[in-house]
Amino acid sequence: MGDLNHKTKLGQPALYRILDANLDRAREGIRTIEEWFRFGLDNSEMAAECKNLRQQLAQWHSNELRMSRDTTTDVGTQLSHPSEENRESLEQVIQVNFCRVEEALRVLEEYGKVYHPNMGAAVKQMRYRVYTLESNLLAYGRHQTLQRANLYLVTSPSERLMSVVEAALQGGLKVVQYRDKDTDDHQRWKNARQLCQLCHRYNALFLVNDRVDIAIAVNADGVHLGQQDLPIAVAKQLLGPQKIVGKSTTNPEEMKLAIAEGADYIGVGPVYATPTKPDKQAAGLEYVRHATRHASVPWFAIGGINMNNFDDVLMAGATRVAVVRSLMQAEQPTLVTQYFLSQFTRVQTLRDRQILPENAPADFS
Repeated sequence: MGDLNHKTKLGQPALYRILDANLDRAREGIRTIEEWFRFGLDNSEMAAECKNLRQQLAQWHSNELRMSRDTTTDVGTQLSHPSEENRESLEQVIQVNFCRVEEALRVLEEYGKVYHPNMGAAVKQMRYRVYTLESNLLAYGRHQTLQRANLYLVTSPSERLMSVVEAALQGGLKVVQYRDKDTDDHQRWKNARQLCQLCHRYNALFLVNDRVDIAIAVNADGVHLGQQDLPIAVAKQLLGPQKIVGKSTTNPEEMKLAIAEGADYIGVGPVYATPTKPDKQAAGLEYVRHATRHASVPWFAIGGINMNNFDDVLMAGATRVAVVRSLMQAEQPTLVTQYFLSQFTRVQTLRDRQILPENAPADFS
């Protein structure tokens, strides 16, 4: 025991420097994340959690540790990596700093056990809180994208699948659902993986129709369920709390139940008869009007919607629309996407200026 204590004392300067450096690293990383929560997302709750974490770490950052700092002899100041020189996006800035904080906290947890009997346990709990914060940010970002989305593409099998989806994404599309009932599972997994990567490249959401297992396998943003699929609660349990679960509804009773069960969004339709749902009778515009008055979660009118009847759906109160053939069969998906989005913007501008009352028709000619 005496020999062990002797070695610990000899290593004390190094221990103090390790703790000092990683306390600095963790606090700086948390502050970088906090600024985004505060100014980028206007999220006071997550910003406050960051501030609380910083203050708790500061309590461990004693003068004893600070005095051990010796930057001039620190060989780490000369170490760098090309990936540290540039950041491609704000999202990458946040992701990199979460990684930095988590790594620093792990170092503090391990070396802190030598420094103070309570430090390791305290930092361990902070590390779990940072993991939770990161998960909450992912969930928040997904739900913000969903909330802002006006147009939603549900795919159908096509030799042009990837090119059509990318063209629509280039036009501003923000939500894609991969739907394929007939292809074998191996090909569906390959398609889903490629589509997921494509959507994330354009900062769009990628959802999988029905198949929770495929959604998990490709790290999709969530799933869309039908009335005969898994319960919403089970899907959320499998996917994790940060993922999105939507559900199709065809009448007010199904809508009410889906919302009560925790659906993050619902499909409202089919508004018109559609070959995509040959066994479903059209719910009509009256159901769209009902959703306008009663839906408490984001909802997308869906079913047979195209450029010829699009204005009728908007006049019925829809502010979000999902389409299949209108984009999957379009010769120029980018232009069609831009057309749909421009009409949403036009109607919303008129309503914001009170030129049109809520849900009033507009001249689309």
